[in-house]
Amino acid sequence: MTILTRRAALGAALAGTLAAPRILAAQGSPTELVVHYPMPAFFKDVMEKIAEEFAAANPGLSVRYTAPSPSYEDAVQQVLRQGVAGGLPDVSFQGLNRLRMLVERRLPVDLRPFLEREGDVAAKGWTPNLLGLGQVREVQAGMGFASSNPIVYYNANLVRRAGGDPDNLPTDWNSLIALAGRVQALGDGNSSMHFRWAGDDWMFSALLYGHGGTMLAADERDVAFNGAEGLASMRLIDRMVKEGRMPAFTVDAALQAFYAGKMGIFSGTTAYIGSMQRSIGRDVDLRTTKMPVIDAEKGRLPTGGNAAVILTRDAARHEAAWKFVTFATGPRGQELMTRGTGYVPCNTIAARDDRFLGSFYRENPLFRPAMEQMPIAQAWYAFPGTNGVRITETIVNNIARVVESNATPEAALGDMANGVRRLLPR
Repeated sequence: MTILTRRAALGAALAGTLAAPRILAAQGSPTELVVHYPMPAFFKDVMEKIAEEFAAANPGLSVRYTAPSPSYEDAVQQVLRQGVAGGLPDVSFQGLNRLRMLVERRLPVDLRPFLEREGDVAAKGWTPNLLGLGQVREVQAGMGFASSNPIVYYNANLVRRAGGDPDNLPTDWNSLIALAGRVQALGDGNSSMHFRWAGDDWMFSALLYGHGGTMLAADERDVAFNGAEGLASMRLIDRMVKEGRMPAFTVDAALQAFYAGKMGIFSGTTAYIGSMQRSIGRDVDLRTTKMPVIDAEKGRLPTGGNAAVILTRDAARHEAAWKFVTFATGPRGQELMTRGTGYVPCNTIAARDDRFLGSFYRENPLFRPAMEQMPIAQAWYAFPGTNGVRITETIVNNIARVVESNATPEAALGDMANGVRRLLPR
C-alpha cells in the first residue's frame, strides 16, 4: 500500500513535529480523551453514541467533547488558535479541505506509524483511496470519518403538482431548472429550489468540476476557475435565479421551507438525509437523485466531509487517541455515523458487510445516489497558504452577488478571480 511504503518527503522541519512519538500503552488511572468536532446539527447524536460505545468497549477510557464548532471554517480557526495559545484537544474532526492548513502549521501527528502497526489495513476497511482522504503530501494527517458528495432532494408531492414524474426525476440541469420554475408557478407560498451556495465553496466546485474545470493552475500560482468552465458555472447559478426562480434564501431558511413542504427542490450534501428524515412534515414525499454532471467524460464532483486528527503532543495519550480514532473510523463507528447522518462511510467493511451497512443500502434508496457517485468524486480543493478561509469567503461573497441579482455572472467571476489571486501565496 502506497501510504505505508513511500518515503516521507517533507524534510526535517516538518518531520520533527509531525512524526508520531513512541506509542505508550494506556495503563494506570483512567484516561479521559478530549475530543472536538464540528457541525453539531449533523454530528451531535452520532458523536454521543460513538463515545458511549467506545467507552463500553474500552474500559478505562472515556471521551469528553468540547463545545462543537458550527462549521469547518470555525473548527480549523479554533484549532489554529489553540496551536499557538495552548489547549489543543487530543483529537479533532476537521474538514478535508482544511487538513492542508493544519499540516502547514505542523499540528497533526503523522498517523503512518500507527497504520504500520495495524498490519493489513485494507483488510480492516481502510483502503488506499480512503486513506488518501486524510493525506496531505506525504503526511497521513487524519483518518477519513465522514465523506459526502452533492445530491438533489425533491418533494415528490410538489413535483407531481408541477407536472413532473417522481419516478423519472431530472438528470440534467436544464430539466431541473425548468421543473423548479413550474413549482414556483404553483403559488400558495411555494418556493422553487435552493442550491446551497453560501457557507463555503463546495457547491460551486461541484458545478466547476462538473464542467471539467479546476480551481487553480497546476503550479497553484494563479486561478483557473475563471475560464470557460467557471463562467458556465456562474451562468448556471444565474439561470437558477432567473429561470428557476430560486429565492436568495440562507440554507437554514431553505431547509425550513423544504421541511414544511413548501420547497420543491434542494441541492446540497448527502449529509442532510438524516436531518431531512427527522424533520420533514407529512406534506413531503422525500426523494433523492444524483447531482447532474455537465461533462459526461470529464465531469467530477467534490468529496466533502471530515477526518479524525490526533493533535495531542503528549505521547502517553497517543495510544488512547488512536484507539478512539480507529473505533470512530472502523466498521461500527462508521455504521453509527452513516445511519445518523447520511454521510458516506470511510470504511469498506462498514459499507459492504451486512453486519453493518450492506443491507442498509439495499433497503434505503435515499442513501444510494451518494454511493453511486463515488467513482467520479475527487478531492475538495484545499487552497495553499494562510488565506484559505478568506479565499472561501471571497468566492461565496461573489456568488451571493449573482444569487441576489446584484452582479452579472461575468462581473462576479472577474471580481472573484481578482480577489482570490490577491490572497494566493506569492
